[in-house]
Amino acid sequence: MQQFKGTGVALVTPFNNDLSLDLDGLSRVIEYAIEGGVDYLVILGTTAENATLTKSEKQLVIKKSVEVTAGRVPLMLGMGGNNTSHIIQELKERDLNAFDGILSVSPYYNRPTQAGIYAHYQAISEASPLPIMVYNVPARTGSNLFPETVLKMANDFKNIFGIKEASGDMVQMLRLLQNRTDDLMVVSGDDMLALPTVSAGGGGVISVIGQGIPKEFTSMINQGLKGELSKSYKTHYGIMPLIDLIFSEGNPAGIKALLAQKGICNSAVRLPLVAASEDLNEKIATYLKAYSL
Repeated sequence: MQQFKGTGVALVTPFNNDLSLDLDGLSRVIEYAIEGGVDYLVILGTTAENATLTKSEKQLVIKKSVEVTAGRVPLMLGMGGNNTSHIIQELKERDLNAFDGILSVSPYYNRPTQAGIYAHYQAISEASPLPIMVYNVPARTGSNLFPETVLKMANDFKNIFGIKEASGDMVQMLRLLQNRTDDLMVVSGDDMLALPTVSAGGGGVISVIGQGIPKEFTSMINQGLKGELSKSYKTHYGIMPLIDLIFSEGNPAGIKALLAQKGICNSAVRLPLVAASEDLNEKIATYLKAYSL
């Protein structure tokens, strides 16, 4: 569990102008994140535009990510969805030897009951050879994973070791932290609430902005974990406007715009997403210049 403490980043999938995979861009994103001090990488999460990648493209992203990372930091693989049997089949077929854990989002669109979500994760737990971090993001899935359900799953399924909580509800986060046992890791899935989560006892964050300003963001989280709150909140308040900007036109359009301005990868995204507007690009550029980032 400790290898997933601190700052993880949910990597983008860079595309060329013709929207083909840009694997060189992916290499640069990974190197930039590792050099910036991130603790682990999440491959093929929501930020990776996973829903628009073909099966062969996903395999290419995995292969390149494993090669470039070369064991320097732990890797977590996104394997979630709303078809339980499909996830189980993928767990059986995919080579997971290079990965240290799985991030599995709560079923989306179907909007199952808490009993249905519990049964979904029970089936995944029984099939998974790796530790599992569940992912609650109601704004995307259409259903909320309640703290009592999370706690029951963590107690009943020993390979469920953590939750990425992205409900945006700090009270819900606090209830998780209040009632969890020591063997359940609670991390923020919301950049804006990452430091408050850490300062309340959480284990860290799986971040989007962390791949855009890795040194500053990982330093902030590390300070928070050490209890150096005056330092960490000074950074937090300073980067809040940038967090607002990168999510103002959706994810990952904003973070790709930031990475493009740093010369790391292209800003292209695949439909139904569209690239960040000229206005947003100008605002991000102004912020980066003002803060010398």
